[in-house]
Amino acid sequence: VQLQAYGGGFVQAGGFVSLSCAASVRTFSSYTMAWFRQAPGKEREFVAACKQSGGCTYYADSVKGRFTISRDNAKNTAYLTMNNLKPEDTAVYYCAAGNRLISSTIRYEHMYDYWGQGTQVTVSS
Repeated sequence: VQLQAYGGGFVQAGGFVSLSCAASVRTFSSYTMAWFRQAPGKEREFVAACKQSGGCTYYADSVKGRFTISRDNAKNTAYLTMNNLKPEDTAVYYCAAGNRLISSTIRYEHMYDYWGQGTQVTVSS
């Protein structure tokens, strides 16, 4: 499985960015897809996840209500739409895929087997 993330960039606080993650796999629908992020000097943290069936309801508290994760199984692509961005959202954003996740482990990065290369999102104040 190979993941390619797109869509990072530079945006002002309050702005909008949309990320995409394209997967090269025949059975995309069997994978849980997630986004993590890593800010400078900090550990990588969970942002949002979408289960195989499309249960896209897992969010970090810090992004709930501002970010939306979705997936299009026909296009082998996952998305992260980020609204009302804050400077503290500045980070490298990674998409990840795994097929052994359950609800209780979906936020743990070590449970994901495949990772994209990361895309930088910078939010200025």
